[in-house]
Amino acid sequence: MRLDHLSYAAGPDGLDGTAERLGSLLGERFRAGGIHPRFGTRNRVLPLTGDTYLEVVAVLDHPASDKAPFGQAVRTRSELGGGWLGWVIGVDDITDAEKRLGRHAVQGNRRRPDGFDLRWKQLGVRGLQADPQLPYVVQWEVDAAEHPSAGASGDVHLTALEIAGDPARVTAWLGARTLKALSDIHVRWVSPHGSPGILAAQFSTPAGDVRI
Repeated sequence: MRLDHLSYAAGPDGLDGTAERLGSLLGERFRAGGIHPRFGTRNRVLPLTGDTYLEVVAVLDHPASDKAPFGQAVRTRSELGGGWLGWVIGVDDITDAEKRLGRHAVQGNRRRPDGFDLRWKQLGVRGLQADPQLPYVVQWEVDAAEHPSAGASGDVHLTALEIAGDPARVTAWLGARTLKALSDIHVRWVSPHGSPGILAAQFSTPAGDVRI
């Protein structure tokens, strides 16, 4: 297991406005991502060092965003003003997570502006909806060179996360190895006084540390 990416739901300024705002803080421009037709969402991405990336995501005016759990989760967070949606774990084989959670992964895809069709399987978004401290899981079905983290400049690095929640709850969700996905960054767990989930992420940039 490894940290694959962080997901941030667009706020009132929309997908492009939110990506511009975060990009200006980090000193980098987000790339055009594409549409997730099965989920009714679209995104912009910023590759980070360490084979991970930051995603800003927004819902489309499309029936899939009302039916798919991921679209539902994005819409709910955006209607609350936007902000951190969740953290995502990458695995080489998603069948272990399927057995643990007792359900099958769903297929995901996104066609990039260059025409390449990114494909993956994902599982656990319903858990995120119920308890936003919980990660969901992805298994990529493309070569590493096509992963959204490819081409990172090396100038922006995720260094820390602050999560309202309980690591024991996360371990109970996906197993003892889950927290190892966060072993390369500093994680501060705090007791939730409202909704659980990511409270803040800290990044190292050429201009200094940035907390979002």
